[in-house]
Amino acid sequence: MKTLLKYKSPLIGAAGLIVSLNTMPAFASDSQCEVVRFSDVGWTDITATTAITSEVLKGLGYETSTQLLSVPVTYSSMANKDIDVFLGNWMPTMEGDIANYHEAGTVETVRANLQGAKYTLAVPQYVFDAGVRSFADLVKFKSKFRGRIYGIEAGNDGNRLIQSMIDDNAFDLEKFRLVESSEAGMVSQVKRAIDRQQWVVFLGWAPHPMNNNFDIAYLDGGDDYFGPNYGGASVYTNVRKNYLETCPNIGQLLKNLSFSLPMENELMNAILNENAKPSDAANNWLKENPEVLNKWLKQVSARNGSNAKISLRHYLQI
Repeated sequence: MKTLLKYKSPLIGAAGLIVSLNTMPAFASDSQCEVVRFSDVGWTDITATTAITSEVLKGLGYETSTQLLSVPVTYSSMANKDIDVFLGNWMPTMEGDIANYHEAGTVETVRANLQGAKYTLAVPQYVFDAGVRSFADLVKFKSKFRGRIYGIEAGNDGNRLIQSMIDDNAFDLEKFRLVESSEAGMVSQVKRAIDRQQWVVFLGWAPHPMNNNFDIAYLDGGDDYFGPNYGGASVYTNVRKNYLETCPNIGQLLKNLSFSLPMENELMNAILNENAKPSDAANNWLKENPEVLNKWLKQVSARNGSNAKISLRHYLQI
């Protein structure tokens, strides 16, 4: 578990204490809102957005903690009120993961925080050029692929979709095998294959630096499993039941938060390719792009009731 340190606003001095006591909203005293508990499912895009949201919250005077959990454990933990916020609900591919929790009302959706994502099978460009243009083409070259489709961590929705295709014998894939590892493990396998000009088919998505680091192509024809437009996706923010009402100031921030493909690509590049700590990458990005705070902090205050922008700019030293 990664635990981020509490930021104590310098505005709370002897004189500032009197002001804050008079202006502090009711939510600030609620112990449920002191620490914001995130789930990170181990995907770099979610690591990046969780880090940047955590940095904003730290600047507002909150504590944050982040647990590395699988998707199923994330939702069960939210239902048990052990996790407050999850920023990585990729839809529609995760419909099967969240549906029961939505129906039970134990997990709520705040908003789409990213539009224009995609999530489906991909191959190196030289494999695409050799004739693998769609899911239906994979079986024709089973031996070149060694009968393997590379996914990421066990329990991931993309892995489940791949395994469903194999189990259903969709596209005659019944003799293929899903190889589960992790995001980093899969990307390393793809790099090795490309360096050796070997054939590989894998779970690809955007935003992700793989799209810049490798010359890859996304496969057509997987609409029934990954959705149309090459697994076109939106990413949503989820919270545990009644969290927006219990912690309205944090809730307002989450309602305001939205990200972009270029922003996430930049953050992920810093984390994956420049070996930056997620918190450092997020902090640096905020310093270089302070204009986003105008939207993100609308109708939001610091935890002590003071001005959010002043508190956060002091924290960022800008």
